[in-house]
Amino acid sequence: MELNKDTRLLDILDAYPWLREELPKKDSRFALLDSALGRIFLKKATIGDLSKKADIPAEFLIEELQKMLDEHEKA
Repeated sequence: MELNKDTRLLDILDAYPWLREELPKKDSRFALLDSALGRIFLKKATIGDLSKKADIPAEFLIEELQKMLDEHEKA
């Protein structure tokens, strides 16, 4: 899957369900994704939306997600 600022978060989490558990370990701001509000947010949110909400540059978020995906594939 190609990750960019327009990639939907729900698509990523559907393709890589283990990320729901791993993202909050990486940064506590991602715990939002597992809250009631987060589940509503996920329905239409993109990486760009998450970067704004978490105050993280989209490029950094994309790089970190890609690293996590690459590491998981190697394991």
